[in-house]
Amino acid sequence: MHTEEAVPVAVSPGPGNTVEHRSRRAVLKAFLGGGIAASLASFLYPVFRYVIPPLETNLGVDSVIAATIHELKPNSSKIFRFGNRPALLVRTAEGEYQAMAATCTHLSCTVQYRKDLQQVWCACHNGIYDLNGRNLSGPPPRPLEKYQVHVQGDDIQVIRT
Repeated sequence: MHTEEAVPVAVSPGPGNTVEHRSRRAVLKAFLGGGIAASLASFLYPVFRYVIPPLETNLGVDSVIAATIHELKPNSSKIFRFGNRPALLVRTAEGEYQAMAATCTHLSCTVQYRKDLQQVWCACHNGIYDLNGRNLSGPPPRPLEKYQVHVQGDDIQVIRT
């Protein structure tokens, strides 16, 4: 018996198959690489924003009329705009006025006056400040910026020092 050996024949892919295969691979690599880059960026951006605080910007104004003497009763407060940021005007139980920045020094949440505690409170992480803006407890690293208050006629003027 005579046996013939089978000779392997190289089958060349058609002209479109190689190019199509390579372009699919390139698209897949681009999607995977872009997805990984986007995931890293979405993780690292908040970390950098937390570690590196934003530069202090100018408030835009040095004084503002925050309220009138008829707006605030004793042991009450009002949040008002001081330039491009919120500020807090407090009328104490004794009738004195205190003004300070209303932006928490921890993560820039807006603080509020708690009349039951007669303290300034940040709801984000339970930071507590006294009526002079000094931090008493919680995570805030430094006091609130304090402003001067002048009563002129019926107007309560708040001045940045």
